[in-house]
Parts: sequence; structure tokens; C-alpha cells
Amino acid sequence: MMRSKAVWGGLMGPTAQRRIARFGVYEADLDTRQLAKSGLRIRVQDQPFQILALLLERQGQVVTREELKEKLWPGDTFVEFDAGLNTAIKKLRAALSDSADNPRFVETIPRRGYRLLVPVDFPAGPAPSDFSPNSPPTVPSSAVDKVVLDLPARPRMAAEQKGLQRRWLWVVTTGVVLVGFALYQAYVRRDSAVKLSEKDTIVLADFMNTTGDAVFDGTLKQALAVDLEQSPFLNVASDLQISETLHLMGRSPSEPLTREVAREVCLRMGSKAIMIGSIATLGSHYVVGLEALGCAGGDTLAKDQAESANKEGVLKTLGGVVSRVRSKAGESLSSLEKYDFPADTTTKSLEALKAYSIGERTVREKGEAESIPFFQNAIQLDPDFAIAYAALGGNYYILGEGARAEEYLTKAYSLRDRVSVRERYRITTMYHSEVTGDLEEEEAACKLWTEVYPRDPAAREGLGAVYVILGQYDRARLELQEALRLSPESAINYGNLAVVYISLDRLDDAKAVLDKAQARGLDGIIIHENLYSFSFLRGDVAEMERQVAWAAGKVGVEDQLLTQHSDTEAYHGRLRKARDLSRRAVESAVRGGDKETAAMWEINAALRELEIGNLSLARQGVRATLSLASSRDVKTLAALVLARGNDTVRAKELIAELEKGDASNTLLKAYWIPTLKASLEVHSGNPRAALSLLQAAAPYEMGEAAYVSNMYPAYERGQAYLLAHDGSAAAGEFKKLLDHPGIVQNDILGALSRLQLARAEVMAGDKLAAKKQYSDFLSLWKDADPEVPVLQEAKAEYGKL
Repeated sequence: MMRSKAVWGGLMGPTAQRRIARFGVYEADLDTRQLAKSGLRIRVQDQPFQILALLLERQGQVVTREELKEKLWPGDTFVEFDAGLNTAIKKLRAALSDSADNPRFVETIPRRGYRLLVPVDFPAGPAPSDFSPNSPPTVPSSAVDKVVLDLPARPRMAAEQKGLQRRWLWVVTTGVVLVGFALYQAYVRRDSAVKLSEKDTIVLADFMNTTGDAVFDGTLKQALAVDLEQSPFLNVASDLQISETLHLMGRSPSEPLTREVAREVCLRMGSKAIMIGSIATLGSHYVVGLEALGCAGGDTLAKDQAESANKEGVLKTLGGVVSRVRSKAGESLSSLEKYDFPADTTTKSLEALKAYSIGERTVREKGEAESIPFFQNAIQLDPDFAIAYAALGGNYYILGEGARAEEYLTKAYSLRDRVSVRERYRITTMYHSEVTGDLEEEEAACKLWTEVYPRDPAAREGLGAVYVILGQYDRARLELQEALRLSPESAINYGNLAVVYISLDRLDDAKAVLDKAQARGLDGIIIHENLYSFSFLRGDVAEMERQVAWAAGKVGVEDQLLTQHSDTEAYHGRLRKARDLSRRAVESAVRGGDKETAAMWEINAALRELEIGNLSLARQGVRATLSLASSRDVKTLAALVLARGNDTVRAKELIAELEKGDASNTLLKAYWIPTLKASLEVHSGNPRAALSLLQAAAPYEMGEAAYVSNMYPAYERGQAYLLAHDGSAAAGEFKKLLDHPGIVQNDILGALSRLQLARAEVMAGDKLAAKKQYSDFLSLWKDADPEVPVLQEAKAEYGKL
């Protein structure tokens, strides 16, 4: 009888519903804290299981280290938290056969916490019997039938019947309560999932185009990105972020982002949702739809659709759908009213937008030069397409064609009322950076950009670049660190931050940044230029040569490393090697179709010749330079060579042209024009006038002011003090250059400052200090070409001591 009752109760009685979580081949009973793999139990200690439970309940979301600390080690518990948590995570990974380096289940989010990478299913009903050692044994149905049949037949008493009725009433009531509770939980989950927060990132999947019209392929996704990216509320994952994530997943960065792939990318990135668009035909009309889905559970967060009467109205229809989805996703009405610029105002031409989208993809996959024909096609199809002009201007700037960059950026700026607020900030910043050179306006635009769009890495990058130019390296560091945090897949952000650390003489930090970039598989000229600079400052000749070898034969890259290496040879007085490398750099740039950059390398070589005393070669270099290009930067450095070379008439002509053409350029009017005029005064024998002029340049002289020769105002000021026979003051200026090797780097001024300091020490009466400086200079130039004029002067002066 006892056995029969046990079987009856086990089969018919009420069963408490336990929380079972299934993920991959694993099942976890969150109540009994037991884990099984394919039905086999796995031993897991209490703390690792508690971590697993929290990750399962928060599937796809980051569980912070602070939350884990609060759950596992309350405030009154004394424990070494970091060590304890790390140990618990290792044990959990061991139980799941997981790896920290290549995680399949538990991913570490540096400095934040952990996230579960796989979807989780919470099936209804009791837990499988494998999980509960205390549950009754399972009995085959045939055995149940036999036991029941063997019971002696007897009439049911009234009390027993009432008991049975109460039992069934309890079962039904409990079932109703459980169903109601489940429905409530589903409602709560659905309601809480409907809204996105400002901290959430969304991934844009490719549009599903069933119209058969190829003009929509890629085009509508581009329009969707333009629409969504204007919102300060939504944070759209960048193409670079998605490409890197696909690479880490072992997929091609150009793989189509289907719903399934986009969801996998979304989970891997720790994003909140994916956005999927669709377009279909309905008779002669078009139906445009948009749906936001949660990454973890695939639940719908927001969706909308609308109908367009014709192809020409599709972009406008999409804009309306996007606005409604943004509202349903949780964006405030005030934000929508302020940042709801319709994509069809940017361009009404689907064909132009398609050309633009192909251009954007080509930049990512093949580079700036290959993308230009597509952007050119876009502006031919729509002459008022502002962001296409901006893309052209930015690409030409990167390719070193300043004049063409200015042309297209000026056009984009004139059309800035036809773009969203975010694009307007970007275009305004680029315009002041590359066209007007007005650093105050550029800084103001960048600051507004960061305030309205604090999670936009491009805004931080732009502001950081302004501070680098101004020589405010600590402020630059903070902005560029934030840019890198927001966009850790950007080689440019790594390179820019390395520039700052090198300028601050924090070489270990610079190397750490560059190593991290390479560990992520990031590459590019900005990484290798910085590796070269780092190697120069560390005296690693072999590594410098490896960087030059890396660039060999690469169009648009080879010339930059060649000219960098030419500066190093000149820094050590090996001018013959330096000339050959500069010649090769110029030829490489010309072969690549970049005459403006070629002109910069030519004038760089001419400036070196001037500083070592070869005036005839310097003047030849100016003529060769101006025959290649005559941009603002080229003219500025040509004027410097002429002014310091005592060619007063031609120097004044170029200075007048510069003053007339670029009146708002901050560096030109506050840095270069005073330096150029001061050079004329020095060579005219008027040191006091030169010193007065150079006061304007003092706030900017530590910055990255040009392609070549940083800290020229300090060097020129030192020359003026020497002319005024103020040795102590002159020494102070030349020491500035020697005290900041990360800013001066391998420029020849860094080497010559030792010689100039020796001369200043002699003038100040400190012959012992002077002898040391002469000795250091001659040691640095021990392999120098013997015919170099400045070397012969130094040897003669040292001999007299």
C-alpha cells in the first residue's frame, strides 16, 4: 500500500515547478544548483554556480564585477575579492570546458565584468529527473498499470471522495495561479524589453530586399544608418566594430549581415538589439518595414512599416518608419523633434545613395583611392549631396591632396544645412581643420559634438587632434583614450594615442598601445610610423629598418617611411644617404599621383640643407618644390627656407600671399607668420624685433604644427638670443628642444640644438659645459659626411676650446 501510494502521488500529485535553464548541451537547475551536460551531472562548487545562475538570468547582458561581489561576498565579508572572483570564474570555465582566450560561453569584458555568449532557454515544467537525487525513481507505465490493477476493489467512502475533490481543486487552483504568474512574468519581461537605454548599442542587419530591384541593395541600410546615427539616444555599432567582430568570429569582414549573423555579432559585442529592415512590392507600391529585436531572446522591441506609392518616395517613407521605431524603442519626443532630419533631404536620389554606400564599403575594404570614383559618381547624380562631398574631401586629405580636399570640404560646408546635426558637426570640424585652419572654431565645434553625442568616437578623436596641434598633450590624451574606449577597433585611435604618449616621452605607454593594436590585428601607416618613431627614440636601428622594409612598394605608404628614414640619416649627419632617401620618397609619391606630398618631402630635404649650411642646394630644393605644388603648407615651408637663407625678396612675396589667403588660420597667423618674419629680422641683424615677433608663437610652439620640424619658434628664438649675445637665454631655448625628444624626434633641429647649446654656453662663459655639448654633438655625428659645412664649423670651434 505504501508503494502504491508513492507511485500514485508521484504521478498524480502536484509537482513544484523548478527553474531549469538550457544553453548549448548544458542544463542548469537553478533551485538545486546542479549542472548537467547531455544528461550527465557535472560537479560545480557553490560560488561558480551562483555566477552561472546570474549570467543565465541576464543572458547576453554584462554582469558587472560589483554585482558579483555584492551577491557572492556581501559587505561584511572579509575576502580578497579580485582573487576570489578570478578563481570562481576559472572553476566555472573548467566545468563548462570553456576558455578565457577563445570563449564559447563566458566572455570577460575588461574592467567591467562578464557576459554569457549563448542563448538560454527556460522550458516550462518540472526539472528532468537527472537533476534531483531526492525525486522518486521513474517507473515504466506498464508497471504502474500492474500495481493499480492489483489493488483490491472497494467502494470509495464519502470522506475519501471529498478528499479527492479537495486535491483536484488544489491542483486546478495551483495551475491557474502558476499560469497567471507565468503570463505576468512574460508581460513584465516583454514590457521591460520594449525600451532601449542610452547605453545600449544596436547592430544594423542588411535589408531584406524582395523587390528584385538592385538599387535598394545596400542603399536602404545606408539611409537607415544616416537616420539612426543622428540620434543621441541610439548608439549604432560602426562598420569597423562589426568588421572586427566578424574577424574575431572567424568570418569574413565583408560577410552579409543576415538576421542570424547580426544576432551572433550583437551577442559577441555585448550589444542590446539588432535592427532589421525590409522592402517588398505590393502591386505597384512598396512596403518598407523595420523591426528591432533583442539580441539575447530574439523578442521584438519595436517595429513599424509603411507603404510608398512609388520608388521615388521610398526614402521618405523609410524616414517616417525610422522615426516611429525610435519612439517605440524609448527615445523621448524632445529628442525626436530636435534630431529627426529626414534622409531624403540629404539626397532624394536612390542611385546617388547607392553609389555613396558602395564608396563607403570600398573605403573599408580597399582604401581611400579606390573609393573616390564612387563618391564622384554620387555627386554627379546629386550635385547637392553634402556628405558625399565631405567623404571626398576627407579621402583627398588622407591621400595628401590638400587643394582638392579643401575644394570638396568647402562645398560640403556650404551644404551643411542639408544634413543631420551629427553630420553638420563632422563637416564643420573637417572644414575648419583642413580649410580655414581656425583652431578656435574647430575646438568649439568638437566640444559641442562631444556634448550632444558623448558616445561618438569621431568627436573625441577630433577634439584630441586639436589638442595635439595646440601642444596640450594631457588634454589630448584624455580625449583619445575615450575615443579608443568607444572605438577599440580603430587603428587611427591607437596611432593617435601613441603619438601623444611619444610626445609626452612616455615610451613604455606608447609601446603598450601599439602592441595592443597589433594584437588585435590592426595595421596601417599610422601604426608603423609610430613604431618607427618609438624605435628611433630607443635607438633600435634594426627595428627602424624593418618598418621601412614593411612599407616598400606600398603606394601612398612607402614615401612616408622613406622620408622618415631620411630624417634619421640627416640627424646623424649622413646627408648623402638622406638625400638619396628623400629623392626616392619624392619619386614614390609622384608615382602614386600625389604631387603635393612629393612637394612636402622635397621642401623637407631643402630645409635640412639650409640648416647644415648648403644654401645653394636649399634654393634648388625650393624651386623643385614649387614646380610640384603650391599649397599653403608647401608655401609656408618654402618661405621658411628662403627667409632663413636670406632670400628676403622672395620670402616676403610668399609671406604676403599667405597672409592674404588664410587670414583665419590659427597656426599660420600665430605660429608660422611670426616665425617667418622673425627669421627675416634675425638675418637682417635685428634680434630684438625677432624676439618681439616670436612672443605670439610661444603658446603654440610645443604643438604638432606641420609635417616637418616641430618647435621651430624656440629654435629661432635661440638664434635671436645668440645674435643679441645673451648666451644664458639662448641656452634656455635650445634646452627646450633637447628636453622634449618625443616632440622633436629625428628632426635635424634635435641634433643641431646640441651644437647651438654649446655655442650658447661659450657665450655665457661656461666652457666646461660647452665642451660637453660639443663632444656630444661630435659623437652623435661620428659617422657624418665630412664635407658637411656645419660639421666643419663645429670641429673648428671645439678645437679652439
